[in-house]
Amino acid sequence: MVHPAKNTICLWYDGDAEDAARFYATTFPDSSVGAVHRAPGDFPSGKQGDVLTVEFTVMGIPCLGLNGGPDVKHNWAFSFQVATADQAETDRYWNAIVGNGGAESACGWCQDKWGLSWQITPLVLTRAVTDPDPAVAKRAVDAMMTMKKIDIAAIEAARRG
Repeated sequence: MVHPAKNTICLWYDGDAEDAARFYATTFPDSSVGAVHRAPGDFPSGKQGDVLTVEFTVMGIPCLGLNGGPDVKHNWAFSFQVATADQAETDRYWNAIVGNGGAESACGWCQDKWGLSWQITPLVLTRAVTDPDPAVAKRAVDAMMTMKKIDIAAIEAARRG
């Protein structure tokens, strides 16, 4: 790492950090895989020469994938929130994550096949749930609560009442 970021998100994987990083790099803009570091010696979840860490960027956010083994799992307490401009972009990211071994959840949340959580959040939804009119915001939240992947047309309809 020539100029390490002041703050990097470290994500724990069970031996497949490089696969995850490459998936993110091909799925999201402003994403890439940097250096892949191999273990200089045996470690608790691997052998000398195995991939130990992977430097990568997800939508401009510096990350480090650590192949730490099976003992630590991702959970909903950490997620990437992806702001989308329209239904096509929402569908593209949602389908890439869920369609590649991931799982749907509620309210625009899904998990990738590595267990990392993602919020695929259209800007229309963000504007609707933060509308200064409490009745509008409530209708938008109520509509969102019935969804897995966010349906922008349904959110806009709820916003209009």
